[in-house]
Amino acid sequence: MSAAKKEYKRVTVKSLVDMKANGEKISMLTAYDYTMAKILDSAGIDVLLVGDSASNVMAGHETTLPITLDQMIYHASSVVRAIERCLVVVDLPFGSYQSDPKEALRSAIRIMKESGGHSIKLEGGKEVKESIKRILNAGIPVMGHLGLTPQSIYKFGTYTVRAKEEEEAEKLMEDALMLERIGCFAIVLEKVPAKLAKQVADAISIPVIGIGAGNGVDGQVLVTHDMIGMTHEFHPRFLRRYLDLYKDMTGAFESYITDVKSGDFPNKKEQY
Repeated sequence: MSAAKKEYKRVTVKSLVDMKANGEKISMLTAYDYTMAKILDSAGIDVLLVGDSASNVMAGHETTLPITLDQMIYHASSVVRAIERCLVVVDLPFGSYQSDPKEALRSAIRIMKESGGHSIKLEGGKEVKESIKRILNAGIPVMGHLGLTPQSIYKFGTYTVRAKEEEEAEKLMEDALMLERIGCFAIVLEKVPAKLAKQVADAISIPVIGIGAGNGVDGQVLVTHDMIGMTHEFHPRFLRRYLDLYKDMTGAFESYITDVKSGDFPNKKEQY
């Protein structure tokens, strides 16, 4: 039985740790613009992720790799201006932290100063340990990301489930423990077996947010455009569509076109 839900006037990194301790699941979705972020915040979402998935969703790229730090700051700034309650996490994009811990810190500082975001997220375990430590030492909260890490898609060669083999599963657990030990406030686990994800969530005190990682973790995240059906080509097993906006919006646009061409819009009540 989960504990009674606490009302948070503002969600902070501490709030998420408290939610896990109290058995309250954490809700997280993506946002890239002011209008969508305002709706999501008003609905009561706990966390908004300004994800590098904007590269796919907003710009039409095949992968997350092309999006730049400047573009992430633009999207994050738009989101931050909209919110009153939720925690905003901003992805560090590919190339902004992997090569050098000093570069990683500069990138994180730019996001925090120029966008007003509350925290950053980056992909990887021990390979990026020094970058994470340097960012944390500057007082910037960090969310980790393990399992399928989309910025490494050309290394993996596929978006298939990760850590099915024992060796990779052991490394994932070691990395999760390390991320907790050095001070990350939460971890995203993407496309890993549900049993392993639960083991990780049970082994650490910080929240584990899953996407394609089963129900044994501390919260869930989806890409908003996927779960409301604005995108329609993407059909992974973990995705639940709560709306079919592609169909509804297409119908509305077709009706508008018809009304304009027939002269029905605007009618006498819709003009001055």
